[in-house]
Amino acid sequence: MRKFTAFACGTGAGLAAFYLQRLRDPKQTAWVHNSWTNSERPVDSWALWDSNWDCRDPKSLVRPQKNEQPQEQNRYNSDLEKNHVKSARHIILIRHGEYLDVGDTDDTHHLTERGREQAKFTGQRLHDLGIKWDKVIASTMVRAQETADIILNEIDYDKAKVKNCPYLREGAPIPPQPPVGHWKPEASQFFRDGARIEAAFRRYFHRAYPDQTKESYTLIVGHGNVIRYFVCRALQFPPEAWLRISINHASITWLTISPSGNVSIKYLGDSGFMPVKHLTNRIPRDAKNVV
Repeated sequence: MRKFTAFACGTGAGLAAFYLQRLRDPKQTAWVHNSWTNSERPVDSWALWDSNWDCRDPKSLVRPQKNEQPQEQNRYNSDLEKNHVKSARHIILIRHGEYLDVGDTDDTHHLTERGREQAKFTGQRLHDLGIKWDKVIASTMVRAQETADIILNEIDYDKAKVKNCPYLREGAPIPPQPPVGHWKPEASQFFRDGARIEAAFRRYFHRAYPDQTKESYTLIVGHGNVIRYFVCRALQFPPEAWLRISINHASITWLTISPSGNVSIKYLGDSGFMPVKHLTNRIPRDAKNVV
């Protein structure tokens, strides 16, 4: 017991001396104030957060002051207040359920039985979360439409209000880094799909409008490649990194855009609410192997 007490006292005294020395050293004082989220190490330019990524920072929407006159200052401050965002936006992205890739057109790409069950589990999960949806948007591809329809049977939302968006269709957003050998779409596909998927991102990802007085919830039912690209773009990661992310069928990805424009991710490909046998992420190519 005496040895333990001596050890504890010695350790405490050592730590106290260490921090006292840091506080006495002017160079170390900054370490105390800049701990946790700040550092004296310069931040690489690629890692800096662009607070006006959606071009909706109030200062970028207001005509600058012409002079320092009180009347002009009042006008400027008033315009800033009118464009001040008050509430957050929550964007919940759902990947479609498992489907069978047979036939030459999208019309034949229907959900498997397991894919339908996956969608139902996701719908039940969203119902249990108790979210009041402001918007529901779905890709126009068959597998996304079928997934959305099953989810809508479980949540409180009028099917007639669902928006169908062709911009959300699956595609090749941008050549991935590192390259992969098992998937080689034509360069023209990246050029064509990339512009469309980027347009979808700009359409749905932005901070709230100034007149939004409460937090809003948007549900988007889409596709793996598109969702992964959206995540990289929203978090300001290199968009070429999209293929490094894997998300399961019918999984939930939840992003929040704060009034300041900061973006955080709450769920990434969450599917832990499903039984293990329903966890899939690849497309079955053979109907014999489909559950």
